[in-house]
Amino acid sequence: MAKTIEEINEKIKTGDVVVLNAEEIIDYIKDNGIKKAAEKVDVVTTATFGPMCSSGAYINIGQATPKIKLGGGSTYINEVPAYTGFAAADVYIGATALPDDDPRNKVFPGEFV
Repeated sequence: MAKTIEEINEKIKTGDVVVLNAEEIIDYIKDNGIKKAAEKVDVVTTATFGPMCSSGAYINIGQATPKIKLGGGSTYINEVPAYTGFAAADVYIGATALPDDDPRNKVFPGEFV
């Protein structure tokens, strides 16, 4: 039985929604069958709570007097490299960025093992 987004949203509002993650649905289907899973389970999540490679924070630090222009050199926030080459007073810091001297950059620099 197909469910509409409206039906699922209503179950979310009332607290009656059944949510499983991608790993949980496998065992649920093994135990109950795919037909029952389609009837009973409303949402299957497939995302992660961990930072992704493109996650980050875009920070506007505001202008000062005299006006400033960031960029053209190195920018760090708490020893973590950040990027400033796109606007006068904006900084982007990646969620997965590491300090230059972080041990994870020294053991396997540039390698995925």
